[in-house]
Amino acid sequence: METASNSQTTKSKMDIEGSKYATGRRKTSIAKIWLKKGNGNISINGKDYKDYFKRANHKMQLLRPFEILNVSTSYDVKCNVKGGGLSGQVGALVHGISKALVLFDANSKTTLKKEKLTTRDSRAVERKKYGHRKARRSFQFSKR
Repeated sequence: METASNSQTTKSKMDIEGSKYATGRRKTSIAKIWLKKGNGNISINGKDYKDYFKRANHKMQLLRPFEILNVSTSYDVKCNVKGGGLSGQVGALVHGISKALVLFDANSKTTLKKEKLTTRDSRAVERKKYGHRKARRSFQFSKR
């Protein structure tokens, strides 16, 4: 048992050695990203990104920062993401990956900033108000 836990800790240290770290956020999701030079492997919570995200638009959205910079097979990504749904998690991952890419190459910031990938999308669900059915929707008025 001890050797298995020790090998896992050394493996995770080896995976993130020489890498850049960034945090991405979207809605209630938080993504911790470790980016390093490699051959295009993307691991999310220990799974491959193709297994983690089933929808094609989520996969396409995740690869967007790499495609914009034409470096789709130059970096390995290891990330942990928690909170929110899959759409929020993909947004958090894109934000974190973009920030990590800027740490590797400062020249890429202008390209990613034009596509609005380095700024946090602060839109979130509005809270429900007292006396309303939803955030803004009131109960139906009855005259009689």
